[in-house]
Amino acid sequence: MTAPPDPVRVQPVRVLIVDDHPMVAQGIRAILETWDDIVVVGTLSNGQEAVDRVRALDPDVVLLDLNMPRLSGLAATELILERRPGTRILILSMHDSPEYIGTALAHGARGYVLKDAPAEEVKVAIEAVMRGERYLCDGASSTLAPAATADGREPLTAREQSILLALAQGQSNKAVAAAFDISVRTVETHRKNIKRKLGIATTAGLTRYALEHGVLQGTGRRGPRAAGG
Repeated sequence: MTAPPDPVRVQPVRVLIVDDHPMVAQGIRAILETWDDIVVVGTLSNGQEAVDRVRALDPDVVLLDLNMPRLSGLAATELILERRPGTRILILSMHDSPEYIGTALAHGARGYVLKDAPAEEVKVAIEAVMRGERYLCDGASSTLAPAATADGREPLTAREQSILLALAQGQSNKAVAAAFDISVRTVETHRKNIKRKLGIATTAGLTRYALEHGVLQGTGRRGPRAAGG
């Protein structure tokens, strides 16, 4: 008699923890490692390390603190998503204000959990973002959206503002990609998102917008690296 086939084995979720407080990072790791369906691929102490090592560590989810040395959680979120777009960023923070949460979502985070949340909530949040859902900490509105600009449009992120400056200065996609150490395809994606958010259809329109809104004022010949992001 032929034995029944083994059930399909589900691969564990690969989680990277990034927090500049070693006791916090190790505490979270110890909790997550109690579950068989989660594997912690590393604990790092700052955002720059996460950006530099995200490809090698290949996490599904990055648990990321907001306030860290060298590179903030918000800046790290944008750079991680540029290098590995499929990564789910889950912010782990002590701040529960709508401003913090909305800004994190605007930068590309898929979820936001408070550091004093029960361990079970962290696991629920990981499972939610793995399903493609957004997870917000208890008490935050499920419909919370990034703060809008004065004219009602979704605001540009810090990186998008820097890329807008570079494009408005007439730099090609290839030149911008080299300056920011990202792919040409990522630049094209940023360009599309900037146009969508601003309601602009052409590159000439982006340049006109930059001139009219003072983006180019006082920049001189400053390159995109100095412009921020």
